[in-house]
Amino acid sequence: MQTKNKLPGLYVHVPFCAGKCPYCDFYSIDDATLISGWIKALEKEIHFYKDVLNNFDTLYLGGGTPSLLSDKELEKLIESVHNNFSLVPNSEITIEANPGDLIPDKLKHLKALGFNRISLGVQSFDDDILRFLNRRHTSKQADKALADIRNAGFENLSIDLMYAVPGQGKNGWINTLERALSFSPEHFSCYQLTVKEGTLFFTLKESGEVTFNLGEEESFLLTSDILEENGYTHYEVSNFSKSEKFFSVHNRKYWQHIPYLGLGPSAHSFINDIRWWNFSSVTKYIAELKKGFNPVEEKEKIGEEEKKLESLFLGFRTKKGIALGALKGYKKVEIVINRLIESGLIEIQGDRAVPTKKGFLVADSMPLMFE
Repeated sequence: MQTKNKLPGLYVHVPFCAGKCPYCDFYSIDDATLISGWIKALEKEIHFYKDVLNNFDTLYLGGGTPSLLSDKELEKLIESVHNNFSLVPNSEITIEANPGDLIPDKLKHLKALGFNRISLGVQSFDDDILRFLNRRHTSKQADKALADIRNAGFENLSIDLMYAVPGQGKNGWINTLERALSFSPEHFSCYQLTVKEGTLFFTLKESGEVTFNLGEEESFLLTSDILEENGYTHYEVSNFSKSEKFFSVHNRKYWQHIPYLGLGPSAHSFINDIRWWNFSSVTKYIAELKKGFNPVEEKEKIGEEEKKLESLFLGFRTKKGIALGALKGYKKVEIVINRLIESGLIEIQGDRAVPTKKGFLVADSMPLMFE
């Protein structure tokens, strides 16, 4: 039986962007002529799963840039979802958006389609930084989009921001945070710029053309301090919320091994301890579905030991931490826990080991201490 907040989540990957950001390693393309074929293929993929999962309590359109879709394209997508799946009342329905796309008429249409949460990719309010990141919006457009979102009646707004960007500096980052705070968003996702293989920034780093600030601890701690001083809870390494009411319901499914279904090229799914992912190619995705095949590239069974280790990795990234009982079976548990406490990386709260801010900085390495 499915219980509250254990319901599955539904993710749709919209693999289209107006241009590729030099730091982005998510799958996307800039060929808008394929959108129509992708939507038809998506409708076919939805049919594959209509009897596998139902009663979702989240729908998340990610990308890519979902806000790039026209009103008619979005309407067709949402109609297909509702015709085949059930979303329970008060479901969290999120769309990722670029500030330059959100004109008032677009926002009105999103509201009418049932979207109640917007994740806005602002990244910075500094035009020089935005140009460096090759973003297609300006700080003025970000300001206007944020004001228009509020005027449209959206009461669950998340802002994405990026720190440790070359040329930004401490004061630049503080200014960006303060400007974002002036809109009083319900949620923040604040990420350090990371340079990943396969991106343009990786090429520039390897050639020595650009020097990146890697391992930026000061900005991480500064972000946490400023947002907590303004009433936000630092509930996951990169995420902050005004209250538990505005924690990302969808993302918490990933962190808690709750089932989720991913649709679209490169999308991942997790059901009954099986994880699978689709081909990272729009053309292959469309071709497979045209032939009547499910566009799954690969599947893997998550064994108990692997699931246990993943739970440690995911748990130490959240304010909820890890149940001490979940650590049973590992060698020298008490010694490791005491070492983490003495290092100021965790605190014991009731029956849970909870990471500190300092612990968040090394969240991915703490599970490796348990054998």
